[in-house]
Amino acid sequence: MLIKKRSHWCLIASGMVSLILFMTLLYSGSSGGGLRRSSSSLRHDYQLMGRPLYKLDLGWPKNPEIFTGEVFCVAVNQDAAVVYVAQRGANVPKVLVFTTEGEFLMSWNTTTLEMPHGMFLVDASSKDPTIWITDVGDGPYGHSIKQYSPSGKLLQVLGTPGKAGSGLDPLQFDQPAEIFVHESGEMYIVDGDGGMNNRLIKLSKDQKVLWMHAEKGQGLAQFYIPHSVTVDSAQRVWVADRGNKRIQVFNSITGDWLGTWGSCFTEDAPYSVRLTPDKKYFVVVQLNTNQITLLDAPPVGLIGQCKVASVIQLAEDVKPHLVDLDLKAGALYVAEIGAQQAQKFTPFSLGGSLL
Repeated sequence: MLIKKRSHWCLIASGMVSLILFMTLLYSGSSGGGLRRSSSSLRHDYQLMGRPLYKLDLGWPKNPEIFTGEVFCVAVNQDAAVVYVAQRGANVPKVLVFTTEGEFLMSWNTTTLEMPHGMFLVDASSKDPTIWITDVGDGPYGHSIKQYSPSGKLLQVLGTPGKAGSGLDPLQFDQPAEIFVHESGEMYIVDGDGGMNNRLIKLSKDQKVLWMHAEKGQGLAQFYIPHSVTVDSAQRVWVADRGNKRIQVFNSITGDWLGTWGSCFTEDAPYSVRLTPDKKYFVVVQLNTNQITLLDAPPVGLIGQCKVASVIQLAEDVKPHLVDLDLKAGALYVAEIGAQQAQKFTPFSLGGSLL
């Protein structure tokens, strides 16, 4: 009888040890610094609200463990089928290059990038495309906007690297957030990711100032942390005015203020603004609520008020930051600081099914 009792208690003890080991392994892989490592589980944890416009591509990239830092921005070359992803962190490659199918191609071996913030790819259809990257670092290469070749060779620098500027000098930046380069070669820059500047600047193809709004405040054509900028085909400039929780719209030729969208951003500010290839929607991410929101694009001649068409609700603490779109396939790529990864969303085809 004593032997049976001992055997019984041994079985219970063995089961408890196995359970403890299992729980230890489970939680060690899903807490704290394990957020990026467990990104595969984060990918399944999203919800679609409103019109189902995009679905997550679970197979992109094929090796997510290649992400080793906080991912801040992404740029797509739809003609070469290549995606550039910029990340931050000590001793990590600042730019990773993938195919649109998810294969890892290369990383940039450059020391000229400190804290990448925004990216924009230029001349995708040419034999010599380039990538512009804004750098908000405080070191010898920061506070500048740099142009790179597809392999990471530094070609050109706007601003004075390592020197934060003031509003008195349009080409002296202080934490420049993003750049948009029009097909004409004209540049639109939002300068001031928390620095002393709060500016929207338009430059000519030869980098001369054409017009600028440079006042900090809450009024019309004033900014508080202008964070993202895009230009549509109707000569309208759309700016994510993050600190003021609104999007402001300007005439791209004259710089005149045209309107403001604010009613969609009562809970969280817009961090990105990009137009889908079909020109029907603006893609706006909201970092603190972990949302990707698609807003109906207004017709030419009308700004009106913003209207939400669809929302992709991501998992908690994913922290989406900036986005880019494949202008041929329509795929949406999202840079995520908290999850330390970039993700790909593909548009639903007719008859497509929800994940």
